[in-house]
Amino acid sequence: MDTPLASTPADDGYRMPGEFEPHSGCWMAWPERPDNWRENARPAQEAFAAVAEAIHVSDPVTIAVSNAEHDRARALLSPGIRLVRLPSNDAWMRDIGPTFVTGANGGLRAVDWRFNAWGGDHDGLYDPWDLDDEVAAQIARIEGVERYRAPFVLEGGAIHVDGEGTVYTTEECLLSPGRNPKLSRASIEAGLKRYLGARKVLWIPRGVHLDETTGHVDNLIHVCAPGVVALTWTDDRTDPQHERSREAFECLSAARDARGRAIRIVRLPMPGPLTMTRAEAQGIETADNGMVREGGERLAGSYANFYIANTRVVFPLLDERNDATAAAILAGLFPDRQIVGVPGREILLGGGNIHCITQQVPA
Repeated sequence: MDTPLASTPADDGYRMPGEFEPHSGCWMAWPERPDNWRENARPAQEAFAAVAEAIHVSDPVTIAVSNAEHDRARALLSPGIRLVRLPSNDAWMRDIGPTFVTGANGGLRAVDWRFNAWGGDHDGLYDPWDLDDEVAAQIARIEGVERYRAPFVLEGGAIHVDGEGTVYTTEECLLSPGRNPKLSRASIEAGLKRYLGARKVLWIPRGVHLDETTGHVDNLIHVCAPGVVALTWTDDRTDPQHERSREAFECLSAARDARGRAIRIVRLPMPGPLTMTRAEAQGIETADNGMVREGGERLAGSYANFYIANTRVVFPLLDERNDATAAAILAGLFPDRQIVGVPGREILLGGGNIHCITQQVPA
């Protein structure tokens, strides 16, 4: 089972389901990297624990954790949350974990993307990333499923799907020189179709302003149902995000999905703008091959970075001026699910949010 399949999901009749389809579980990873998470990751660990508890009410949660942090994680989490001793370089399970695909007969398999820390030697965020690149294969083994090893670099946060043949991504991310410089747009599009079992790729120009993942689509939009997309939005024309969101709105408005549907776009207010405080930055260690954090730098905050669980939607609380509005919009999008807000600033300080730290396992 450790040997990757020689075929592709499309060859075998497998597809990536929409996140809104039923789950059998959710994977996360425990944060501990001191050059990304302040104060030896203690505040971030409490934030991750709160997210895990909120999701666990709906979806069984498994968390990958190092030997060194196992006991602390166990003390902070409910007994029903499973811990697995599995080391990683950092804690972005959406990006380092497998993308699960399902077959028409109900089978489950994993796609193991190549990972290079969001840009490798060109503009990657840290080095080494070898442990991260091994996580997907390890999770496939733990889940007892066969896996495909994709022949190109991609992170789970770089894609959204509707489960009916449509993939959403950004040009800024997948065409960035640090990922697959020898592959053309057409080659990457063909790879997405083969490894996600999809028929159409919708390319959005850019992601959220100053997103250090180089424009992950999951920080800009969320596919809430087939043909329905929530989009990060600001009416402030002086904000750099306005142009990016307007580009995305125009792109999606002109598009049709794999089934020929026009796309309904629901605008989610952008929190902030939010910035890292000097005190927060001072709590982060510096490392030769790690990330650089400075007080005053803008954070790529977004309410679109939420997780759709079986019975609830767990979203980040980021700005008390906009949290309630975001919750009300999500309630309209998901009338059959409970909308649960969890404080998300500590996660945002590390460069992402709730969607970035979770990976669903389809039922």
